[in-house]
Amino acid sequence: MTQNRLVIVPCGKRTIWDKHPDQWPTRADDAYTGTPFKLNRRYAERFGDRWVVLSAKYGFVGPEFEIPCPCEISFKLKKTEPIDALTLRQHVEEMALDCFSVIVGLGGVEYRNAMTAAFDPLAVHVVFPFAGLPTGKRLRATKQAIDTGDSRFE
Repeated sequence: MTQNRLVIVPCGKRTIWDKHPDQWPTRADDAYTGTPFKLNRRYAERFGDRWVVLSAKYGFVGPEFEIPCPCEISFKLKKTEPIDALTLRQHVEEMALDCFSVIVGLGGVEYRNAMTAAFDPLAVHVVFPFAGLPTGKRLRATKQAIDTGDSRFE
């Protein structure tokens, strides 16, 4: 079966370790507990043939990836030394993320920039259906897309 749509979900600031500091390792799909991550995950599960998380520390990881411990690394803060574009490109190759006909990126500008850098040299179609919207409007648009079945990328 050919997989046509990959959705990339940014990790989140709020994590399971905020309430349960000793609960690690934890799968990526369970580690992030904030509303933006949960909503983006629902979008990915509804519209993607496959989805991955983009972590500023670990790069592209599958939902089942075991995150060994909490970290405070962000694409927003370069001093935290987030993962670089070259390593992200290696993940794209290793995980065959460039085999999809459409790659949908979610999240804010820093995550979009990281995704663009990772896929830029490749001949793939990357779309950001909610780009340019402030966070609140982006989340409302994501929820509306889920509720209506309109992915906003086709």
